Amino acid sequence: MKIKDYDFGKINIDGKIYENDVIIFPDHIKDEWWREQGHLLQTKDLKEVFKEKPKKLIIGTGYSGKMEIDDKVKQKADELKVELIIKKSTEACKTFNKEKDAVLAVHLTC
Repeated sequence: MKIKDYDFGKINIDGKIYENDVIIFPDHIKDEWWREQGHLLQTKDLKEVFKEKPKKLIIGTGYSGKMEIDDKVKQKADELKVELIIKKSTEACKTFNKEKDAVLAVHLTC
């Protein structure tokens, strides 16, 4: 899967536009992804990701980087030996396009 474009509130993945937060897996997209506490990412928000144990998990923290990451997310990634890459969403999308065997959880606004 390839991100063709990202801008505040909108992402183009392989020609399809999404206007809600998404998780991009190697073989599917979880659209309309939302966290239980909005701007705080917790392990329960990534349950499906951690179940798959990807080599890399890239987290896009929003256009301005406002989404916070709970320390337990970092601990869980360490436990599962999942490399965690945390960036503002613009940079996270660019990084995802260069990586193989990665999952991207991206917040599109804020």
